[in-house]
Amino acid sequence: MAKGFTDEDDALLAELGIEAEAKREANRTPREERLLAGFEEIQRFVEQHGRVPQHGGDRDIFERLYAVRLDRLRELADCHALLEPLDHQGLLSGADVKSTGFSEEMDDDELLAELGAGDDPKDITELRYVRPYAEKQAAEEIANRQKCGDFDVFKPLFEQVQRDLQSGVRASRPFVKDAGFLKSDISAGQFFVLGGQTAYVADVGELFRAPNGQTDARLRVIYSNGTESDLLLRSLQRALYKDEAGRRITEPSAGPLFSDRSDEEDEASGIVYVLRSKSDHPAIVAHRDILHKIGVTGGDIARRLTHAKLDPTFLMADVEVVATYELFNINRTRLENLIHRVFGAARLDIEIKDRFGQPVIPREWFLVPLFVIDEAIEKIRDGSIVGYVYNPKTASLIAD
Repeated sequence: MAKGFTDEDDALLAELGIEAEAKREANRTPREERLLAGFEEIQRFVEQHGRVPQHGGDRDIFERLYAVRLDRLRELADCHALLEPLDHQGLLSGADVKSTGFSEEMDDDELLAELGAGDDPKDITELRYVRPYAEKQAAEEIANRQKCGDFDVFKPLFEQVQRDLQSGVRASRPFVKDAGFLKSDISAGQFFVLGGQTAYVADVGELFRAPNGQTDARLRVIYSNGTESDLLLRSLQRALYKDEAGRRITEPSAGPLFSDRSDEEDEASGIVYVLRSKSDHPAIVAHRDILHKIGVTGGDIARRLTHAKLDPTFLMADVEVVATYELFNINRTRLENLIHRVFGAARLDIEIKDRFGQPVIPREWFLVPLFVIDEAIEKIRDGSIVGYVYNPKTASLIAD
């Protein structure tokens, strides 16, 4: 029975004279992914330079690496079955194979060392005989794009991102190495600016081990000019590092929520308040210093707190205001939901009887130190709160 069909399906297909063939799954091993990724780099070199990579001390260190790799691929018979369907340039059936003297078990880092790159090939442009290859490669990766057939699906996303940037819901940040942004932070759904175009990571394939021993993945990246590419994750990161104008676009946030002062055109929206309970409930007394109610109001706080003793939302007790933050031009409900999401793991689990004896479970009280609330407010100020949650065990904000 063909995979994906029931017995009834196969019988119906047989009556119609159609043979149901099971489609083989294209699951590849990590080794096969490494071989494919390495072979594609060689193919791009050939497309760019119009020749196969060559050995020799006067050659670029990466060209020598590709030359060694190609020799090895030609020697390994099991590679041919995998790569020949993709070998439109006839690279595997090249002329006589010269013995390189390198073990086929060596990874790219070991090969670089054998080729004279030393123990730390990070700044490869300082090596003898080496041209600024990384810069050329970044340019190649930007140029190696094709028309996106289903761009109509993605066009509204780019239009929305542009509106978000103009309104301040999103921001663009320089993509620099010392910013602590790793290639593992690149995920589907993110936007970047690369080569003057907005780039959208539509899909991230399965992780595999690259020739240098690091993990990598194949991406589908859509660009705002209607093109797309299937570059590797580490290639996207490298291109962003090399592009002086390369930037990452933040996720939607509450925007510029707070300000020490407002502009003349700003419309006041309300206040974020932090309250501490004066209740004599044993559970509250035991945690009074870290138990806080965090809310947002558009009215007068003092007036709102007048009848706190009669309101189960305030734990049927008087409260004191320990912090306030005035905000402008913001959706109060959205902001309150954002704050409660961040501190969701520390929400107080308690049942309070209202003045009629009915049980009520307050939802705005959290077991969080005030200094962490201040930190969260600062992250909301600069738009970096997205992706953070509160960890009660460490009493700190951590990346989600």
